[in-house]
Amino acid sequence: MQIEKQQIVEALYTVIDPNSGKDIIKARMVEQLQVEGNNVNFNLNLPSLNGPNKQNLIFACVGAVKGVYPDAEVNVHVVTKAPNAQASTSPLSQVKNIIAVASGKGGVGKSTVAVNLALGLKKLGAKVGIIDADLYGPSIPTMLGLQGKRPKVVDVDGKPKIIPLMAYDMPVMSIGFIIEPQQAVVLRGPRLAAIIKQFFNDVQWTELDYLIVDLPPGTGDIQLTMVQTVPVTGAIMVTTPQEVAVADAIKAMNMFLMPSVNVPILGVVENMSWFTPDDMPDKKYYLFGEGGGQKLATIGECSLLGQVPLVQGVREGGDAGQPIVTKPGAIVAKAFMKVAENAAQQITVRNDNMGATKVVQIVHQ
Repeated sequence: MQIEKQQIVEALYTVIDPNSGKDIIKARMVEQLQVEGNNVNFNLNLPSLNGPNKQNLIFACVGAVKGVYPDAEVNVHVVTKAPNAQASTSPLSQVKNIIAVASGKGGVGKSTVAVNLALGLKKLGAKVGIIDADLYGPSIPTMLGLQGKRPKVVDVDGKPKIIPLMAYDMPVMSIGFIIEPQQAVVLRGPRLAAIIKQFFNDVQWTELDYLIVDLPPGTGDIQLTMVQTVPVTGAIMVTTPQEVAVADAIKAMNMFLMPSVNVPILGVVENMSWFTPDDMPDKKYYLFGEGGGQKLATIGECSLLGQVPLVQGVREGGDAGQPIVTKPGAIVAKAFMKVAENAAQQITVRNDNMGATKVVQIVHQ
């Protein structure tokens, strides 16, 4: 029996992507479908090469095709391409998704989450960069082992451009590369805004699937400047389970959800969910309470992307410039990889169901 390509397409209409709720044909997840004799070959475009639903989707595809052609040899090749959520007018058109990592208060591990999220997405096969937008407390240089290094400035078409530093083959920009380590950052709003704009517009960013922006805690000039400068795909909120952290995170989250800002919340990361001693990996001590991350996710009508335990290795890795996600055997590395996988999936869902983001226009009356 000759295999008809149209019959294969109709069969694949029955396979539903659990992330978007759409069939994989409408979701444009099937590419390069080819039929050669008894062989059926196609690419399955997923947000991650290691996503939790990969195997189930492959089996569903094979089953759907064999339901029509039992003797067919079905070969499904998984590929990953980060969807583009940028408007064509973006000053960073080479960057597909700009992801803000935010918190309501300091001390919840926001920068730790931002760094490990970025490296986790990179391990999933994406091209990732990171901006340290926490101008008052730049910690990214320490976490990535870049203390004391300075970026170069080159001339590009008659304009000076900053070349970002590289860590783990990932471009990085921080005010910590410009000032001395002990220097206090004392800046008013207009100067803060100018630096943030420079980080986006005057740095020579290469083509990226994700640009992670580590924001300062709370709401203020830096957050507003960011959304007025570039189209932000979405925000990821970081909190601990503690009630006071959640209360402040709600305020920060509501800033993104204001009608005049309208940046989608991609999900919540609950950091320091429990304490686990290195010598007792099965023990969990809930030092900051329980349920804060899920509470914030419920209020924001978004997903809990993951819970990250508090272990000594996270602090040690951050201080040594070796983020924990770079150590595959560590328990917390697995937790951060789960966060990265879920974040990639939620970005895909957001881009499938919402239009390209635009730079926020805030009108003062």
